[in-house]
Amino acid sequence: MDAGSPEETTRAHAGSRSPHPPRFGLSARLLWLTIGFVMLAEVLIYVPSVAQFQRNWLNDRLTAAQIAALVLDAAPADGLSRDLEDDLLRGVGAMTVAVRGGGTRRLLAVADMPREVGRVIDLREQGLISGISAAFTTLMRPNAQPMRVLGAGMDAPEGMRAVAPVDFVEIVIDEAPLRAALVSFSRNILILSLIISVITAGLVYLALQWVIVRPVRRLTDNLTRFASDPEDRARIIAPSSRADEIGVAERALEQMERALERALARKRRLAELGLGVSRINHELRNMLTAAQLLSDRMASASDPLVQKFAPRLVDTLQRAIDFSEATMAFGKAEEPEPRPVRFALAPVVSELGDLPGLVAEDDPDQAVAGNAQGGAEAQGPVRLAVDIPADLVLVADREQTARIFVNLARNAVEAMRKTPPPARRLTVSARRVMQAGAPAVEIRFADTGPGLPPRARQNLFRPFEGSARSGGTGLGLAICAEIMRLHGGIIRLEEPEQGTGEAAEGEADDAGTRGTCFVLVFRQPV
Repeated sequence: MDAGSPEETTRAHAGSRSPHPPRFGLSARLLWLTIGFVMLAEVLIYVPSVAQFQRNWLNDRLTAAQIAALVLDAAPADGLSRDLEDDLLRGVGAMTVAVRGGGTRRLLAVADMPREVGRVIDLREQGLISGISAAFTTLMRPNAQPMRVLGAGMDAPEGMRAVAPVDFVEIVIDEAPLRAALVSFSRNILILSLIISVITAGLVYLALQWVIVRPVRRLTDNLTRFASDPEDRARIIAPSSRADEIGVAERALEQMERALERALARKRRLAELGLGVSRINHELRNMLTAAQLLSDRMASASDPLVQKFAPRLVDTLQRAIDFSEATMAFGKAEEPEPRPVRFALAPVVSELGDLPGLVAEDDPDQAVAGNAQGGAEAQGPVRLAVDIPADLVLVADREQTARIFVNLARNAVEAMRKTPPPARRLTVSARRVMQAGAPAVEIRFADTGPGLPPRARQNLFRPFEGSARSGGTGLGLAICAEIMRLHGGIIRLEEPEQGTGEAAEGEADDAGTRGTCFVLVFRQPV
């Protein structure tokens, strides 16, 4: 048997190298991802915040300007001194202050009247998007010229109700202080965002490290360790008591590793057993061949007793030789890949009539020869009925397909040894079918034997376990299943009901045989 020896398995494991640890592990990736997402959230918060900061800053200047305007309106008739007006404007941070109220617009104070302004911001009509745009314009495209700012007026404070109400306030200010304030605000937001990101990322990192990363790393370490020597039970993971997905993964990994360890142990034992069986079969086949030669000589003796038992002895020796050859064939390498060709199916099936114990139903001369060939035990051959259209073509490996047919035919002959001779019939039929939406050819081998026992049905297509007769090996069906698998087809058992076998009318039904039917499905190219 061509299974790897224990020494070869050990060398294969020793030659495998453990994978290199990743440059950036899961923990580092989670850390950087957390920092990135927190920074992204801070950016989304910063954009409207900077616009609101600029609006508040300008509103503060407008409020101070209106208070200054109220002071100027409440001044004596001869007005305030020029120095006092300049002090008021410097406190506001404005070059000019103008108000509109009572239907008139009044310029209350002027420091250095600018010739022109760089841009105008009207807080009365400013929305979220325009506010964001104005704030980033201040940051990204500073203007050396002053800016004009307009805002709604406020009610006069208590004690100054005599002053006319103000509809709006207008100031002209230098843009540099506003930009400096925005830069300072942005820097503070950046520093705060970095601190929040590091703290949040650290907390998330520690939580994920404890809850996810460490258990996952334990799983990966165990996989690497187990892969280096899967036959060592000490390397099987011991699952934790966790009830989450990681706990499920640990328990599933344990079951998989235990199943793999048992499978490798069985493979190792089979490899050792196969080597011994191959040697035994080789010697046994030589001894059986020598015994068969002696039996052939005994068959030519004139002693009636020898002539009576010699055929049985030859038949027994032939079955022993077939058993040894089948065991050797199964223990060799796997089946080769099929080499599909197109061939007519009916002639290949008809060749089964040349097998011992089988005769073509429509050939009387062969039936007479088959009766003589059947021997005293057989009491007559099995009739082979072929129901296949002459134009039916199969695309498959012709040699491997013929081996399947021969194995199934031999099994049918063996199954019908105790069937009454008139009811012994093997029917091989074929037809074109559709399998999962694709064209296929279905071939049926139906006999009129007693059917398969429950144990054989449970272990069908398993070597050494699926035999239906005493002394059988089950290798024939195992080989058939392997060949069908390589062809991408299927083989299944389909047993007819009691008394409804494939035998001719009045034969199998009268005998009460169940019969056995194997169905082969070969998928065909479109």
